[in-house]
Amino acid sequence: MNTTLLISQEPQNHSPEASVKQQINKMIDDLMASLPDIQDLTGAERRGIIARYTTVLEGNFIYWMTATLLAVQSEDARPILLDNLHEEVHDSHPAMMRRFAMAANAFPTDGDALVVHDDLTNVRLFLGKLSGVQSVLTMAFFEGFIQRFMAYLADLARAQGSVDLEYTDVHGVCDIAHTDGLFRALSVEMTINPLDQKEDLFEGVYLLRTLIENIVFNRVESLTA
Repeated sequence: MNTTLLISQEPQNHSPEASVKQQINKMIDDLMASLPDIQDLTGAERRGIIARYTTVLEGNFIYWMTATLLAVQSEDARPILLDNLHEEVHDSHPAMMRRFAMAANAFPTDGDALVVHDDLTNVRLFLGKLSGVQSVLTMAFFEGFIQRFMAYLADLARAQGSVDLEYTDVHGVCDIAHTDGLFRALSVEMTINPLDQKEDLFEGVYLLRTLIENIVFNRVESLTA
């Protein structure tokens, strides 16, 4: 029996990239399942989630994606990241984010910034390592989460009396393509610039997940209460 032939005829759906994507999707599913019921939140709690999210996204997303662009070595990955950055800058997504927060009466305060400060710093320092594969995977996780989170964020804003949902409408659509593009970039970067086996592929993902959990649940306030 020709075992080589049998192996070659098996479906090629167990690549490392496919396995990583499955793990990322599972992590996003778990995060979404953990979100509190909006009906159970007070107005202050709804405002806090929007404000902390704005604190993190408005001034950091373009920086994070730029750090990822600097980190990759694959020529095929760079255009994917540049397209994402072009859209963020050309359409002024930070301004869109700010209008969204203001319309929901959730403009961030210094208190909101301090809640996420430590976890946000950890993500910034991690991306400063300029590890191509880790950085692309971290951003793929984030884009995937944002796309799924937009409907929830829009419902938070509606509950706050807002009708300015341009930010959530745009990102609920565009981040589908952004996520797919980042996983394509991950595939080529893993080939061209493989991660040292001593490094944790999911290091940045775990740090970012912790930051997201803090945005939603305000762990600092819980610890000091």
